[in-house]
Amino acid sequence: MSKEAIELKAKQVEDIADKVKRAKCVVLVDYRGLTVAQDTEMRVNMRKAGVDYKVLKNRLVLRAFNGCGFDGFEKVLEGPTAVAFGYEDAVAPAKIVSETIAKTNNKIAIKGGIIEGKQADVAEINALAKIPAKPVLVGQLLGMLTNPMRSLAVAISEIAKKQSA
Repeated sequence: MSKEAIELKAKQVEDIADKVKRAKCVVLVDYRGLTVAQDTEMRVNMRKAGVDYKVLKNRLVLRAFNGCGFDGFEKVLEGPTAVAFGYEDAVAPAKIVSETIAKTNNKIAIKGGIIEGKQADVAEINALAKIPAKPVLVGQLLGMLTNPMRSLAVAISEIAKKQSA
C-alpha cells in the first residue's frame, strides 16, 4: 500500500473519530434489503433532523471507535454497515432508523451504537427510539407544571360559586 493511501485512510479514521466525539448518539445500521427509494427517504429524513448518515468501511469505523476508547465492536461491525451520527438530538438517529424498520417490515436492522459517550446494544438503541420527540416532552412538562395551578383555579372558582349561591 502506498504512503498516500495510508495517509488517506489515517485521515478518514481521524474524521470518523471526530464525528464520534462530537455526536450525542451514533447508530450502526445493517442497511441490506432497502430499495433505493426507501434508502433515499431515510437519508432525507436524516438530513432534515440534522443527522449525518454515511456508509463507511468497517475497518475504518473500528479503528476510529478504538481510538475513542470504545472496544468490543468487532462483531457488530461485520457485514454492510451505515453509521448515523446525531449531533444535536440524541434521539433522532435511533428514531428515524426505527421508523424505517417499521415501514420496511424489518428489512434493515440496528446493530448497536454509542449513546452520550457510552457503548449501547440494540435494546438500548431501541429504547432510545421510543422516547418522544423534544417538542412533545416540552409540552408534557408544561402540562405537568400548569396542572396544579389549573386545579387550584378550579377549586377557588367552585368555592366562589358555592359562597355566592
